Parts: sequence; C-alpha cells; structure tokens
Amino acid sequence: MDDIELLPPTLQNILDQQSLKWIFCGTFSRGASSGSILTCFPILRWKGWCRQVGIAHPVKNELGIIIGTGKTTTSCSLAIQLAKCRKSVLLISTDPAHNLSDAFGQKFSKDATKVNGFDNLFAMEIDPTSSIQEMVEQSDSNGMMGSMMQDLAFAIPGVDEAMSFAEIMKHVKSMEYSVIVFDTAPTGHTLRFLSFPTVLEKALGKLSTLGSRFGPMISQMSSMMGGEAGSQEDMFAKLESMREVITEVNTQFKDPEKTTFVCVCISEFLSLYETERLVQELTNYEIDTHNIVVNQLLFPKKSNNCEHCSVRQKMQQKYLGEAHELYDEFFHIIQLPLLTEEVRGPEKLKEFSKMLIEPYVPPSD
Repeated sequence: MDDIELLPPTLQNILDQQSLKWIFCGTFSRGASSGSILTCFPILRWKGWCRQVGIAHPVKNELGIIIGTGKTTTSCSLAIQLAKCRKSVLLISTDPAHNLSDAFGQKFSKDATKVNGFDNLFAMEIDPTSSIQEMVEQSDSNGMMGSMMQDLAFAIPGVDEAMSFAEIMKHVKSMEYSVIVFDTAPTGHTLRFLSFPTVLEKALGKLSTLGSRFGPMISQMSSMMGGEAGSQEDMFAKLESMREVITEVNTQFKDPEKTTFVCVCISEFLSLYETERLVQELTNYEIDTHNIVVNQLLFPKKSNNCEHCSVRQKMQQKYLGEAHELYDEFFHIIQLPLLTEEVRGPEKLKEFSKMLIEPYVPPSD
C-alpha cells in the first residue's frame, strides 16, 4: 500500500473530464430496510445522542431505522460545481422519493425547470412507473387493437419498465444539455436499464410473430369496433424507436469517455458491503466508476467527552480503512463530515459542494 500513489480525494477529475455526458450518483440497495441503513439505534436513544453531540438527527422511518447516505445532496452539489464549468447542466431524479425539490427548496416536475439562483442549471423529477401509464393513455385512441397489442406487449416481463425508461431517455436525448446528472433510485433501476435492449428485442420478436399470425383478424375486429387503421404498425414503430434509443444510450453508458458512476456510501459495514456489490455490478456492465463519496463522517474534538461519538468514530475509521484498502489504487475517495445542520437550499448546497472539490479539513481543537 505504501508504494501506491493515492488519487486526489476530490471530484475535480469529473469537472476536468469535459467529454462526460452522463453522470450517475447512487447507492446499491436490496430494499428499504437495507443498503442505505446507517444504524438501528432505538429512536429515543438516537435522539438523545444527537442532542448531546449537537447535531440534527437524520431521517428515520417508524421503526427507528436511520436512512440516507447523502446521495441526493451529493448529486445536487456535483451539479452545482459542473454548472461552473459547463455550458448547461441537467439534474434528473429518477428516485420516486424525489428529494431534489426538498434539497433546493423549489418545486420541480417532469419538465426541466431552471434552478433558482443559476443561469445554466436545470432540474426535473421523473417517476419511471408513471411515464409508462401516460404512454398507454396517449395510445388509447388506437381503440381495441391498440389495447390488445399493449396487453400482449406488457405481458412480457420487464417490457413495461424498459419502455418507460426508453421514453425518459428519448425525451432527455432531445434536450441540448452539455452534461446530465442522474440522482438515481437506490434499487438497481439504473443497472436493470442495461438489460432493456434484450427485453425490447424479445418483445418486438413476440409481437412480430403474433402480428403476422393474428394481425389481419385483429385489424378486422378493430375496424368493426371503430378502431383506427394502422395502429399495429404504429405500435411496432414506437417499440422500434425506443429500442434504437436504448441501444444508442446503452453504447454511450459503456464508454468511459461519456459516462461515469459516483458511488455514495457511509462508513459502516453494510453500506461498504453494498458499495462493493455496486462496483462489481458496474464492472460487469462495463460502466466506468472511479469515485466513491464517503459521507457523514465524525470528527469529534479531543475535548468532547461524548462516549457515543468516540465509539462511532472508531467504527467509522475501521471501515474507512477497509475502503482505502479496497479502492485506493483506482478510486478517488472523498471524505465528507456529518454536519450540524441540514443541507437545504441553494446557498447551503453551494457551500457543501466546495467539499467535493477541496478536501475537508476538520477544525482544530
């Protein structure tokens, strides 16, 4: 390890790589109760500890499980830094929780909206599960045949999500932004996207077979029921258009000059374990990743007599050391502190974003 020249512990490398088009920020989680868990302190004990240390306690669910790795804060902050050196930046949330609005204190929707206080930073929040429903509603005018073809298509496992994500990417590709930052859902949606070309190929093959066998009969029935002619061809054309978009974007995702993934975690066993799984999955899919943000680190002062602080810091240092052993050779490891207040609003995000570019130095005792 002593012979390894450590990479700078910042995200400056992302700002310097002007060829990047797609930047993903995310964690890997198997569900709401794992992956992004910080700890399982009982609520009252955790609140008491937070009061003793003097920090705002993180978000919790009803079981007292502390959740959140700072993924959204990191993606927002990175987008802010990119806006300083890129012509235009689009920040997209595909996380159903849609925390971008909370982070900036501004309501965002499925349409790109300029972020208050910036001239070239835009944000939008998209729910992949709802966009497919909108597509179905828009094609209701095709009548009986359109409905039957949709039912046949959506019966193929995964095709609804594939078409939904294709709609999103088709929309995004039509926009002229120099770089796009994704605040991804911690459920593997982004990784599954890479298998969608195969899913759509399967859907197209099955629909083609069914269409050749039953197309004339369905068209005749559709005409009798008042449906429009040519709806079958329209359906195939839509699927083919989506397949082409996904294939093109998929190629760009596998190009390290175009795409990179920033992993965000905290210094605990489960989060580090899931981060390693994420790195392996990204490697399998040939997606570049060489930055890991370790968030919410404690840097207690020597004069602080908080026992919980000392114990927790020792635990964090243990897993931080393991992270360095795993990733020092090929990764930039960015260390961020647990702050005494929430990072909300453009001004606080701007301040936080500086720590992504300049290594954090804890104040002296």
